[in-house]
Amino acid sequence: MKKTIHVVGAIIENEQKEIFCALRSKQMSLPNLWEFPGGKIEKNETPEAALHREILEEFNCEIIVKEKVEDTTYEYETFIVRLETYMAQIVKGHPQITEHADAKWVKREDLYLLEFAPADIPAVEKLVSQTNC
Repeated sequence: MKKTIHVVGAIIENEQKEIFCALRSKQMSLPNLWEFPGGKIEKNETPEAALHREILEEFNCEIIVKEKVEDTTYEYETFIVRLETYMAQIVKGHPQITEHADAKWVKREDLYLLEFAPADIPAVEKLVSQTNC
């Protein structure tokens, strides 16, 4: 039986309506794939608290977590991931890479140009479909 991992991802949007995307490093699982940054939810932690903590730890900035965008379960070869994505906004600091290979701000309509981890794709599709709304 495969292990299920519950994780959260932040869809951080700036004033130019660009989304912050992070490239997983070679040392991480799913290397060289883009993702909405975040991480595992710890025991007795809410998804919102986990997102706040993870972004502070991995990017040295503070966010406020807004509405949920997507809740996806994806079965990888060796594990299953449940990914909850939330809109978020930076309220203190600027993202600094500490664990990822790269990061950049991307327009919604250009998200398809990046190779995202499969669990992130439903959120990407939802964001891109909202571009013309």
